[in-house]
Amino acid sequence: MGVTKEQVEASLTSKLNPSHLEVVDTSGGCGASFVIEIVSEQFEGKRLLERHRVVNSALEEEMKEIHALSIKKALTTEQWKQQQEAEKSKPAA
Repeated sequence: MGVTKEQVEASLTSKLNPSHLEVVDTSGGCGASFVIEIVSEQFEGKRLLERHRVVNSALEEEMKEIHALSIKKALTTEQWKQQQEAEKSKPAA
């Protein structure tokens, strides 16, 4: 059996203490492919590549069974707030 969405969430939550975390299993349930959106203060002062490395490191054990990991967003809390405010100010189409 592959990795579950809950395992990915638990590892990221315990290691990165995110203020926002969204994990989507895109493998059809076999646990081989995930899309992640994560907001954490631990990303402060880090470039995007460094943030992705932090996420991959936090999932070191799970990555042995995951074949595809897409990190859609890896933001600081401040970046997340700015993004949310920008989305709210956009007029509805």
